[in-house]
Amino acid sequence: MRHVIALDVGGTGMKAALAGPEGEVLYRARRATGREQGPDAVVAGILDFAAELHAYGAEHLGTPASAAGLAVPGIVDEVRGVAAYAANLGWRDVPLRTLLAERLGVPVALGHDVRTGGLAEGRVGAGRGTDRFLFVALGTGIAGAIGVDGRVEAGAHGFAGEIGHIVVRPGGTACPCGQRGCLERFASAAAVSEAWAAASGTPGADAADCAKAVDAGDARALAVWRQAVDALADGLVTALTLLDPRTLIIGGGLAEAGETLFRPLREAIRQRITFQKQPSLVPAALGDAAGCLGAGLLAWDLLDHTDRTEVTP
Repeated sequence: MRHVIALDVGGTGMKAALAGPEGEVLYRARRATGREQGPDAVVAGILDFAAELHAYGAEHLGTPASAAGLAVPGIVDEVRGVAAYAANLGWRDVPLRTLLAERLGVPVALGHDVRTGGLAEGRVGAGRGTDRFLFVALGTGIAGAIGVDGRVEAGAHGFAGEIGHIVVRPGGTACPCGQRGCLERFASAAAVSEAWAAASGTPGADAADCAKAVDAGDARALAVWRQAVDALADGLVTALTLLDPRTLIIGGGLAEAGETLFRPLREAIRQRITFQKQPSLVPAALGDAAGCLGAGLLAWDLLDHTDRTEVTP
């Protein structure tokens, strides 16, 4: 059966699949990223894992993969196929697309992990059927994906969608990016965890604990949560003003709080907009499978110039 390789590389683990022409998952696998062994070992592990997937497909599905899609963290130059920078993996200007194409002998698409996950959410997940969407992931940091007519915009230099670095509190907390007051320093899951650990006096307390305390009516938790929601609404309204999406999809760890997050966030956005149209605000639907599914979509998109039954690497 015709299929592609889909591989989502994270800071600690890799999720992979062999995906059919309609996006159906034919095989799944996982493996540790191995970052403790250094950046060269991580790259070698990716290439070896992909080669094993390629061999599995040839043996069990009757034909080798027609293409591969690879989603990676950090700054990605999708035009050149280069992982430009990823602090947690120690990468700088790694030509992953070329390396993987040479190893497998098939075309390879390389994408930023959040943009790739956003592609899946927009096309087959929570945004299915919408023409314009903004996907925002609230995790350790905050990043986004700008969707237009079934594709995601990477930008001229691969930086499109970096909503976490909109300055919402000028002169505020320093950010590793070099600015002060960035959105992700106030409204990411990591930021809420840090604020709640300090407010509660409980080292190790996280954003999920804060959400539970909010539901229980804890005044300290409500103050932490309100600060995060207000900052997030400020950043999102800036994005809405620029992009005018029809659907706003929120994912990542903080979104797991459900209506504890979405109810006050909808209201905070409503209070801030004037001429702008409030988009539909929905939770992401695909969970941690989004990046892998999106990588498969990237791979199939490479084959759109064919009938998906033949390809020349």
